[in-house]
Amino acid sequence: MNNAQSFMAAFVVFLLGGCATFSEDGGTRQVNDALSKRGITQQAPWIKNKDDATRAGDQVRALLAQPLTADNAVQIALLNNRGLQSAYAELGIAESDLVQAGRLRNPGFSFGRTHRADDIEYERAFIFDLLGLLTMPLRTQLERERFELAQSRMAASILQVAADTRRAWISAVAAQQSAAYAEQVKSAAEAASELARRMVKAGNFSKLDQAREQAFYADAAAQLARARQGALAERERLIRLLGLWGNDIAFNLPERLPDLPPSLRDMADIERQAMQQRLDVQEAARHAENIANSLGLTKATGYFSVLEAKYIRNSESGQPRKTGYEIELRLPIFDSGSAKLARAENTHRQAVNHAADLAIRARSEVREAYGAWRSSYDLARHYRDEIVPLRTRISEETLLRYNGMLMSVFELLAESRQQVGAVINAIEAQRDFWLADTSLQFTINGKSPGAISATGGSLRAAAPAAEAGH
Repeated sequence: MNNAQSFMAAFVVFLLGGCATFSEDGGTRQVNDALSKRGITQQAPWIKNKDDATRAGDQVRALLAQPLTADNAVQIALLNNRGLQSAYAELGIAESDLVQAGRLRNPGFSFGRTHRADDIEYERAFIFDLLGLLTMPLRTQLERERFELAQSRMAASILQVAADTRRAWISAVAAQQSAAYAEQVKSAAEAASELARRMVKAGNFSKLDQAREQAFYADAAAQLARARQGALAERERLIRLLGLWGNDIAFNLPERLPDLPPSLRDMADIERQAMQQRLDVQEAARHAENIANSLGLTKATGYFSVLEAKYIRNSESGQPRKTGYEIELRLPIFDSGSAKLARAENTHRQAVNHAADLAIRARSEVREAYGAWRSSYDLARHYRDEIVPLRTRISEETLLRYNGMLMSVFELLAESRQQVGAVINAIEAQRDFWLADTSLQFTINGKSPGAISATGGSLRAAAPAAEAGH
């Protein structure tokens, strides 16, 4: 075997051994690990084929066959939300880029034939991308970091859908509970209005008092209509997040919100928790590191965009065969790479400052969310332990006086109206606490509600440099 054949054999072995492959799970194991560390126990599968879709559909229908809890609603959303499946496609794209970065560009072969008089000359060349080989380790590392960023974004998307679904479930149950109470109020007001009409007819009630009762009934009917529309709107918002349609939308919600916890758990050093667990903070830091590595590649390839090696084998009629090699290098005469380097440096500065700004905002947001969580719990407990029981005792005392003929029926009804406002406020305060609880967990683990993606639009800011080896 001559030197050329040895070189070709070694090259083929290297090429086959260096080809990167796809992972079995598509990177979803790391996503699920990140979610489990942040309290998400529900499954969030990547639905790739008909069998996956069938299994997910069967699980969704089984969950819908019983009254829908908050945890089951989150599970249905993670199984059925099309937006998440779109985000999974981005994860697959990122892995494809990683695999591509670990593969060499296909070698080239050129063939030429020239002749003059009776002489024929053949020229053959085997072309190999030498710069791609030299920069492959760094390009692969860059794409691996970008793949990890895609996994982080996927976990953040799942957390976002889970939080939004839980909020929608809380609002839907509270709206349904308020509508049911508004129905009772309207029925009571209707009975009072009819009683006032009969008493006026009997001459035992003034028309002014009758008008007041009719006005209260009309207002109760309007409030019921608003409550029903609010319940419908909140339910439809939940349906959209669950990705349901057709007969599946006829699910049942619990009649009331969960009770308040007996006490709040201790949450010391929540700022440190947010810095360690918030996905957007981690993503911004990783993105800045990725840009720094891209900057290193830009500097390494800034002057040379093409570096190719050729193995040449020529033959001519009646002449000995000629072999050799050729190296092609683009000279930086018109483009020295300074613009590309300046772009990469400014992109790195942008990423570093964005990460620092996001960390400051994350600390503030988690403190704000914690304050809302504490105050909403205290307010909801105040309504539960003080205001509603007090209104109940007043109603009971009013009823005793009515039974003792010390108070008219309309005074009794007037007191009942006061209790209406207290009950509605209690429902809203309970709803606000559970919403604040969801928001606090998401603020610690997820991302800023108004944050701009740390990598959106700039993830591949240094891609031209990274692709220089191609």
